[in-house]
Formats: sequence, C-alpha cells, structure tokens
Amino acid sequence: MNTPVLVGIGVATQREDDPARAREPLDLMLSAVRNAGADALPEPAALLAGVHRIGVPKGRWRYRNPGGELARAIGADHAVSLLASVGVLQQTLIGDACRAIVEGDADTTLVVGGDTGYRILRAQIQGARAHERQQDDAPLISLAPKDELLHPAELRAGIKMPVGLYAIMESAYRARNRWSVDEHRDRLAAMYGRFSEIAAENPAAWNRRRIDPDTIRNASERNPMQAFPYTKLHCSTWNVDQAGALLFCSAKRADDLGIPLEKRIYPVASTESNDMAAVTSRGDLAACPGARIAARAALDAGDLSLSDVELVDLYTCFPVAVEAYAAEIGLPLSRDLTVTGSMAFAGGPYNNYVIQATCRIAELLRQGRGRHGLVSSVSGVLTKQAFGVWSREPARNGFVLRDVSEDVNRATKTVPIVELATGDAAIAGYTVLYERGEPRRGVAVVDAVGGRAIVQSKDPTIMARMESVELCGTVVRLADGSFIM
Repeated sequence: MNTPVLVGIGVATQREDDPARAREPLDLMLSAVRNAGADALPEPAALLAGVHRIGVPKGRWRYRNPGGELARAIGADHAVSLLASVGVLQQTLIGDACRAIVEGDADTTLVVGGDTGYRILRAQIQGARAHERQQDDAPLISLAPKDELLHPAELRAGIKMPVGLYAIMESAYRARNRWSVDEHRDRLAAMYGRFSEIAAENPAAWNRRRIDPDTIRNASERNPMQAFPYTKLHCSTWNVDQAGALLFCSAKRADDLGIPLEKRIYPVASTESNDMAAVTSRGDLAACPGARIAARAALDAGDLSLSDVELVDLYTCFPVAVEAYAAEIGLPLSRDLTVTGSMAFAGGPYNNYVIQATCRIAELLRQGRGRHGLVSSVSGVLTKQAFGVWSREPARNGFVLRDVSEDVNRATKTVPIVELATGDAAIAGYTVLYERGEPRRGVAVVDAVGGRAIVQSKDPTIMARMESVELCGTVVRLADGSFIM
C-alpha cells in the first residue's frame, strides 16, 4: 500500500505588466499547489493538510524556506521542507518525494517550484524592484551540487553563461554528423519550428504563436544571435511567470480519500547521474553517456523498451541537449521530443521546467494519449542527467529509484585542462559569442599539448570564418590564451 501515486497536478501562470500588481513567486507557487489539490479532489483541504514533505527547487527569489511557508499556508504545519539549489537535478526532488512514500516516511508529498522572470523584467524596464516577503526560518533539508558548474578556465575565456558552452558542444555534434554549417542550421530551425507548433497546442505554454523555421534560424533585431548558431529563439525563455506542483500520496491514502482511479498516474522509475565533468575536459564534446545509462536504467526498471513509450519530453534548454540525449537513447530527431513545446516556447521558468513538463505528461496520459511517458532532466551544463518514467498503470516492479553516477563516471572519458597552452592544437568545438547582437569573441576548445585548452580570438575575419565553414579538426596556433589561423 506504499505505492507512490501522482494524484494532483497544478500549474499557474500570470502575465501582468505592472510588477506592483503581479503576484510574487511564493504566491504563484501556492496557486499551483492549490490547483494540484483541486485537481485531485473537489474538497482537497484534508489532502493538502496531510502533506508530510515539500520539496522546492531554488528559483530567482530570495526566500530562505519556501517549503515551510507553503506548508503553513495549506495547514501542513509539520511538513518537512527541502530546498534544492541550482545545480541539483529537478528530478532529484521528484524521486525523493516518491522514495519517502515507498519507505513509509510520508504518505503525502509535494514537489513545487516557480519563478516570476516576467515580473522581474517588467520591474527592470520601469526602473523598479520586484519586492518579495521576508522569511527568517530555514528549510530542514538543503541540497546543493558537489562541484562548481563552470571551470575557472571557462570563466576566464569569457564564458559567463551556459549558452556558450552548449554552442561549443553543438559544433562538435554537427561535425560528428558531417553536416555543413548551413545544413545544420536548417535542421535546428526545422526542429524548433515543430516545437513551436506543439507549444501552440499546449494550453499552459507561454508563447502559443507558431513561428516559422526561417524566423528561428536567422538573427534579427527581435531574435538576436546569442552564441553561434543559437539565436534567442533556440534558447530557453526564462522571463516567464510560471509555477507547477506535483502532489503524491500512497495508494492506501488515495483509496482512503476516494481519489478516482482515472486521476492516478504512477511513477515507474527515477534515475539520475550526479557525476560532474567540466565541458572543456570531456573527451568527446558531442557525447553524453550519462543520458544513455540513466535512460536505460529507467526503462529497465519498468521492463520497458522505447517502443512502449509514446510520450517523450527531453530537456530543451538548448538544442544540443535534445540532440545529444536523443542520440544516446536511440530516439530519432524526426519524432516529437517535447510535449510542452520546449523551454523556448512553452517557457523555461528558472530551475522549474521539469515539474511543468511532468504536469503535461500526466495530463496527456490521463487523456489516453499514451500508456507511458519519459521526462528527462539536465543540470550542470549537460553534466548531470536524470529521467522519470510515468505510467497509467502501477509499475510491474514497484517504484525504482536509482543513482547511476558511478556507472557514468566509469563511462565518461576526460582529459586534463591546461592553462596557457602554446604551439599547435586541433579545434574540438567552438562558437562565436555575441553581446547586444554583435559578435564579440570567437571561443574554441582545443586539443593541445598536455590536454585541453579553451582559447579565444577577437579577429573579425576569424569570427566570420567560424560561422561559415566547419572548423572542428582544424589545426590552429596558440599564444597567450588566443588562437590564430
């Protein structure tokens, strides 16, 4: 009777231009929680008051203990609160919520997250500040990654945001498939054009307007280049006000409360790898063995194959996250790889998208759109990988929680990162970083004497060449952290 069951899903969205009128993140999360309760039962007060554990992934807010505040608001005063910082897989909180039920630590758990990036943006435009309530207490449990997300050498090369590193991996993926630069850009545009069509059919999507591939592919004033070949429309849209909540309880409590069977979605498995390796140090920039290992473990837990999974949502922070995961798992890029419409169009609330995607998967499973769903999670610049498998029926082997970090560590080849490399080196991956729509520096990860190095060039001629022809494998000359051709 300790089988975990997803009984309530709740999403909340606002698009208020006046930041003084817009709800702050905690209130948006509370709306999602109450929506999840109402989704499970017409009168959910007893269900919500019985929540024993609340997990929250950190957003762009300053609350110290949002889980505790939410617990008090729903009458679950004694609930254990967890706060996971950026760099902790969102699937980790989902797995923890299910584990607590299986092990008898709780019979009702909640995972909730939310962000109000649009509210922050509107406040900045108006020269104001998006105020939040203050909290003095702390969560009972705090989770944080073991390692830094970016290597100091990457920071010194001017890569302050993940988009640059993802674009470098993208070039390696393109070179592996032997596509020309233009052919590859066309493929990315077509894939994201399809994502926008899916978002148009998602009632909870932030942008439900269909966007044609040419508009996505080509830089413009409204769609500036971020890091070649990524325009803004290839990247996660995080200036959104969105929240999501997943409400779990044991099968026994679901029976006792009379939650209808048609409401119940069953977690089959939650698998994750927390093995971290800096992008520059990865032996194969286009590979992601953790995705293959974690996905296989999740499917094996339910005695499932890919053909059994009708609904898939791959984490869509940047295109290579989709492509690399699909390649490792064995999913063709021709099939639909998102149920929301992607983080670019459905919305990528800061550190909360996996909850949104899981809500959508559960909704579609309830509608009979499939029997099984697979949701992936990414963290640490494609370092950490995780998967959740969901079903309309109880799992054959019960819920399985597995950490495959050691397996991934053994399968991941790394090379040392060297500082101030000199001599000749071969390009392993590269991009051109943009600021305010203008190219500022070309950055390349190179195989140099003694290991890997990350170098840059501000030569306009070199940057133009980096955007027109394939340079992976090209030998360049290094000096003082720069490269020449």
